[in-house]
Amino acid sequence: MSFSLMNLDIATQFAVPQGMYLLSHSVGCLSHQARHVLNERYLNPWQQHGGEAWPLWLGIIDDFCHELGGVLGVDAKDICPQQNVSSALTKYLMSMPVKAHKNVILMHASAFPSLGFVAKRLEQQGYRFELIPENQHPRDCDVWADKINHHTAIVLITHVHSNSGIKSPVADIAKLAKAQNAKVVVDIAQSVGVVPIDITQWQVDCVLGSCVKWLCGGPGAGFIWLESAQLSELRPIDVGWFSHANPFEFDIEHFVYADDAKRFWGGTPNVASYATALGSLQRLKKIGIEQIAKHNFQLREKVYQAAQPLLLSQHKLKEEGGTLCLDFKPAALLAVIEDLTALNAHYDQRAGVLRLSFHIYNTALQATELIETLKKLRM
Repeated sequence: MSFSLMNLDIATQFAVPQGMYLLSHSVGCLSHQARHVLNERYLNPWQQHGGEAWPLWLGIIDDFCHELGGVLGVDAKDICPQQNVSSALTKYLMSMPVKAHKNVILMHASAFPSLGFVAKRLEQQGYRFELIPENQHPRDCDVWADKINHHTAIVLITHVHSNSGIKSPVADIAKLAKAQNAKVVVDIAQSVGVVPIDITQWQVDCVLGSCVKWLCGGPGAGFIWLESAQLSELRPIDVGWFSHANPFEFDIEHFVYADDAKRFWGGTPNVASYATALGSLQRLKKIGIEQIAKHNFQLREKVYQAAQPLLLSQHKLKEEGGTLCLDFKPAALLAVIEDLTALNAHYDQRAGVLRLSFHIYNTALQATELIETLKKLRM
């Protein structure tokens, strides 16, 4: 079977809204496997067993961590479910004592604002928040080297920036941070599922992510990965009975942190979100993240070549994630928006930038339709 025919078959495995869906950078499409797992492993046991469904439900979480570990190249025991990326960052930063002369949280100004909100609020705990200005390129390691010093406690790296698609050289920035004995946290919310990732190649301390975008897992299934050598020094404050080494001990006067990443878990988990995310993870792993990345790049490259004469800036697609963030010239922007509306395309806009994403369920025919529209505007 040719790749194009295989892709059409794959598209039938997802519930894709009518029209041209180009919003996977915001919310990935529901896989039929996700619906199946939610019903079979969460709803049906609830209906059949009531409160005795808990052992089956917790098996969903175990399988989720196992599948995600396979995607990221890490051990499942080093992954802990989290409500979202912001909550995970808060827990991580508050799990360590703040040192008076080594207390700076450094991130780039184009990072997702929610993470900046967390860092700013934690100044009341003794941290200091610093931003690399937005006009300094996030891929420029010299920029990072100028800002990272002996006062830096945390360097937060955005793997793929949501408003530009720029992909950070994580390993290179992490090396600079480690030279100053700073912890390194990486946000992979905009990359996981469309950019192949092997965390072990980065040499970082903490990775935060979510399943709502390219992993097609819906909201609520966030996660944190922790480098295991540091666990003994991490003492999260926001805990609950699932942070306990023995959650079912039920002794209010005795708390012992779990000896793995689950010490960051907290109270009663939202199992339904992870059942949904597990189904999509299983489907995407079967397709292969490398295959998804290849398909995404092929479509991005073709559309970019058609759009390039209409843009204000040049792009290096191999230095970007899965989303085309296209800054159309003002006159072209209005025309492109009008044509996207005519194509019943689902996309979004940040300032003057249109964000268009191609997942495995997007077809070459859809890209061709978009290309033909862009070519007409160039005439």
